[in-house]
Amino acid sequence: MHKSIIAATAMVVGFSSAALAQDLTVGVSWSNFQEERWKTDEAAIVSALDEAGAEYISTDAQSSSSKQLSDVESLIAQGADALIILAQDAQAITPAVNAAANEGIPVVGYDRLIDDPRAFYLTFDNIEVGRMQARAVLEEQPTGNYVMIKGSAQDPNADFLRGGQQEVLQDALDAGDIEIVGESYTDGWLPANAQRNMEQILTANDNDVDAVVASNDGTAGGAVAALTAQGMEGIPVSGQDGDHAALNRIAQGTQTVSVWKDARDLGREAGEIAVAMADGTAMSEIEGAVEWTSPSGTDLMAKFLEPVPVTADNLEVVVDAGWISQESLCQGVEDGPAPCN
Repeated sequence: MHKSIIAATAMVVGFSSAALAQDLTVGVSWSNFQEERWKTDEAAIVSALDEAGAEYISTDAQSSSSKQLSDVESLIAQGADALIILAQDAQAITPAVNAAANEGIPVVGYDRLIDDPRAFYLTFDNIEVGRMQARAVLEEQPTGNYVMIKGSAQDPNADFLRGGQQEVLQDALDAGDIEIVGESYTDGWLPANAQRNMEQILTANDNDVDAVVASNDGTAGGAVAALTAQGMEGIPVSGQDGDHAALNRIAQGTQTVSVWKDARDLGREAGEIAVAMADGTAMSEIEGAVEWTSPSGTDLMAKFLEPVPVTADNLEVVVDAGWISQESLCQGVEDGPAPCN
């Protein structure tokens, strides 16, 4: 039902904005393209803009917050009428928002919070994502030593996720059923950094680890690599994003859950919202927008899409949705869960 509503909305918004967007340019500032999922997001944004008759231009900050500032200046200089920004650093991005505001250019904070009321916040419910991750791991491993592999300290999403995880784990912690024996942020969300952190935690605990709550599929991949090197693959590990490699790990049994945030929905919404705002639509008039207060107390307008936890029990959902082919999902899997059996 959720996807049907979005699809219907997309047709209405796309139809009504097509005639208005002929001369519009939307600039997208990506923090990096190292994560598999951003290419999927980009394709969805481009498709939405194409349908609306708007032009797409973009930059890649290559994980540099300073480069992202100059990137945004470049997009403005190229004539962007609206900006979609995937912020590398939630605090460092403020001068870019100032530059856009000075030119009267609307900003969509894409998937990561820009803690500024001048930026419309579009994302999935990341606190709920954290809850879903912890629930899946706790169900598989209700006792023992837990490791928390968090995201980037510069990304507010890392703490949103961690807060949701804590909500679910708190009762088990209070009861003494589980203990957190290691916890670390992952600089830049990079899998190599997650792997190094996991290796250090394993060493510090003499490999006495029973479960890993990793905050996305990249960090999960790093954690699984560290566990595999110690012959410990198969203990519960969480993730998110529905990366193809992670879904394959679920089919193989080395990852427990990937909370799927369909990037096609998010990208399409971003393109449509950017066009609408460039045409003069107020943030409060965006369909599905709600007033939301950030952890710092900033009141802003936001829209939250619904995530879906994918485990070995419901892998068919990503194949049926055309997110991944059965061949890719089941590569190297023998007698795995449906549809790989």
